[in-house]
Amino acid sequence: MKLFKRLFFVILFSFLILSSCKKDELLTDSSAKLEFSTDSVLFDTVFKYAGSTTKVFTIHNRYKQTMNISKAFLAGGGSSAYKLNIDGISTTASAPVLQDIEILGGDSLYVFVQVHVNPSQSAPLLIKDSIIFEINGNIQDVKLTAIGQNVHLIKPDHFPTNGFPAYSIIGRSGFDTTLINDLPYLVFGYAVVDSACILTIDAGVHMYFHNYACLFVYKDGTLISQGSLNNKITFQGDRLEPDYKELPGQWRGIWLSALSKNNVIDWAIIKNGTIGIQSDTVSSLTAATLKLTNTIVKNMQVAALYGQGTRIWSNNCVFANCGQYVAALTIGGSYKFEHCTFANFWTGSQRATPILALNNYYSSGSTTYIRPLDSCYFGNCIIYGDIADELGLDSTNYAPGLFSFKFNHCIIKTNLNTNSSLHYGTVYKNNNPGFQDYSVNDYQLISTSFAIDTGDPGISVPKDLNDKNRPNGTFPDLGAYEFY
Repeated sequence: MKLFKRLFFVILFSFLILSSCKKDELLTDSSAKLEFSTDSVLFDTVFKYAGSTTKVFTIHNRYKQTMNISKAFLAGGGSSAYKLNIDGISTTASAPVLQDIEILGGDSLYVFVQVHVNPSQSAPLLIKDSIIFEINGNIQDVKLTAIGQNVHLIKPDHFPTNGFPAYSIIGRSGFDTTLINDLPYLVFGYAVVDSACILTIDAGVHMYFHNYACLFVYKDGTLISQGSLNNKITFQGDRLEPDYKELPGQWRGIWLSALSKNNVIDWAIIKNGTIGIQSDTVSSLTAATLKLTNTIVKNMQVAALYGQGTRIWSNNCVFANCGQYVAALTIGGSYKFEHCTFANFWTGSQRATPILALNNYYSSGSTTYIRPLDSCYFGNCIIYGDIADELGLDSTNYAPGLFSFKFNHCIIKTNLNTNSSLHYGTVYKNNNPGFQDYSVNDYQLISTSFAIDTGDPGISVPKDLNDKNRPNGTFPDLGAYEFY
């Protein structure tokens, strides 16, 4: 009996050893092939100097035995625009071939790929390569394709130690500057318009901003961004992959600093930043700090429009989809909005702040300082979103001249009392305006919209955001769009 047991354990032990050896032995079958999670990897537009995201795919070994990849390399060799990493080992210009990569039976490996655009190449570029795999004499490949683009590069050459971010000066004091529409502009850091400089941005210009980048207009500087219906000026982040198409928080925004003056933004799209437009204290008691027309500001992590004791005149604009406020008009100032749409159906987080906030004071320590809201007028506007109250009025003193605001022929979603004729003209309280599809930021009106033909004909903005005529002398539609 003891002999039988001893013999049984010897046989079992031998079987386990043989099984283990069999599983770990190399697969030498010349017909064996690797299996890939994809046969091609596509990178969308990648800018010179900015590199790309990392794309990932997997290699699977569907056999029981270990597979040995004798070679893995980029067909473009050491001069390839791509970089390859398999199992923690990367290709380099001096070592472009990875060798003897083993995949255990039934196991898999991750492959990481990046692409960098060669600055010496002209654009647009179609950058193609492939990853070649050799195993048991078989050749397999995965195709790589990227669309690259040439740009005007704006990058910091000033590195202050006072806490201000690294910056470059794109418009120097006393020298007016124009950004022409030949290539896109790629901005790193803060691009500064200096004092006594007018920066003009031509119609059709695309400005792409890297993470935390900003267009900053210094005191006494001026921004003139004059697009057209068919040649809008675009300000957005520099990541153009599908996952980033409508993603907020990719760049800082446009900052019109205290005492900047006579700024104009017309026919523009400003999207996917932190604060779309920040406008600080006025330099003139009569002229607007900013005239903002025919513009869409959307997908902002904090706010589309942030005013601080400034003067803004705006019409035919859409402000939408922000993580906190859509428009925060703080520490007083003077504002006029006609035929504008303020909408918020933010899904990125829980939102408790209203679309529109008005404020006429600030606090320093234990002291509160009143900054008069001289006037704040909304005519033929829509202020509507998905929380119960989209209007926030924040004042320590409602005295006339200190907190002056008026809504005339507006849809407002609010629980506030709107009976005061001093502050509310004709107000359509809590009436759903009927947007086409707010989930894709389409705030045009549907045929049954309450906003149709309910505007004040005395407000003269002859054309809408689609450059369509508004009725002359009869009731226009509310918001930035006329229904057709």
